[in-house]
Amino acid sequence: MANVFLKRKRKKRLELGHPWVFQSEVDYIEGDFEPGDFVNVYNHQRHFLAKGYINPKSQMIVRVLTQNPNDELNAQFFMNRIRQAWAYRERMIPGVRSCRAVYGEADFLPGLIVDKYEDVLVVQILSLGMEKRKEWILQALLDVFQPKAIYLRNDVHVRELEGLKQEKGFWYGTCDTNVQIEENGVKYIVDIENGQKTGFFFDQRQNRAAIKPLITSESTVLDCFTHTGSFMLNACLYGAKHVTAVDISEHAIETAKRNAELNGFTNVDFVVANAFDYLRECVQQGKKWDVVIIDPPAFAKSAHAVPKALAGYKDINLNGLKLVKDGGFFVTASCSYHVHPYMFQAMVTEAAFDAKKILRQIHWSGAGYDHPKLLAADEGDYLKFAIYEVHSRK
Repeated sequence: MANVFLKRKRKKRLELGHPWVFQSEVDYIEGDFEPGDFVNVYNHQRHFLAKGYINPKSQMIVRVLTQNPNDELNAQFFMNRIRQAWAYRERMIPGVRSCRAVYGEADFLPGLIVDKYEDVLVVQILSLGMEKRKEWILQALLDVFQPKAIYLRNDVHVRELEGLKQEKGFWYGTCDTNVQIEENGVKYIVDIENGQKTGFFFDQRQNRAAIKPLITSESTVLDCFTHTGSFMLNACLYGAKHVTAVDISEHAIETAKRNAELNGFTNVDFVVANAFDYLRECVQQGKKWDVVIIDPPAFAKSAHAVPKALAGYKDINLNGLKLVKDGGFFVTASCSYHVHPYMFQAMVTEAAFDAKKILRQIHWSGAGYDHPKLLAADEGDYLKFAIYEVHSRK
């Protein structure tokens, strides 16, 4: 194994548990290596820090697998890591059958994502180091989960940054690419072949459950950016009188309709529309709901996009707040990592001021148990989710 030595003047991120070594932190490398090989990482005093895999084409030149010098990086190591990841989920979500089973860096397997949909696994291999260990990973997944099928969703741009091609298709076995799962007592059809990401957003599991106290048998609910209807379905499950579900994608709305039918919910109006325009039009028409939910996709893909993203978030939050009945509830979220929590809260505060509303925060959270976060890695702190009680300012 080659040895990577870090500069003296650098932030001690690695010592705190951060999973990446950046190009700018490397002083020199001793020994020969091929991209994707395992390497040792040392500080400037030649003190051991970590083992990981290297890719000079990436800004994250080394991704850390372990900080234990006694760990042997072999097939058994990957087996143990995947087994530990699944044991954690079984403990934190008793009886779970569908969830994010492996979450990359947060499960000490950087560049590997595994989502479990009943007895089908959907896998994303995002880094060269993981690509070179595909056979170890496959064997570990088969041993730990005994799946009926494994589907690869390697159709993501980040692979190209690692020198890898995009691809998708069955890796093991075969099955219908529309898989039925259940979460929080709600049934969903998940499109593992063409759905966003791997087909479903598991990170909002606990947040979807958190809306239960807001809903009564008289509640009317507006769910914007409904996607495949997850918040809408939970609102129906909790007894809402009527729900309006809005999304710009006809495919998403069709899937949401199918999910509503699957669960026997008939008290939903489905609207194909741009949520920005729809919210504005509803304000002009004087419409009101007891609960308004705003859960948009990421607006900021980079730090440069933050100002424009915040303007977009303010627009939909401002109009969303105006649509909440006095004493009702406003549910809002952002999955843009570059929009930090303090920015998001400041934006909501400004929107409330302009909407002449007083907000009482009753819930704040991030991603669920199956999306743990390394404390040293702010990059994992992407999801912001809040529930506010809304009162008009006289």
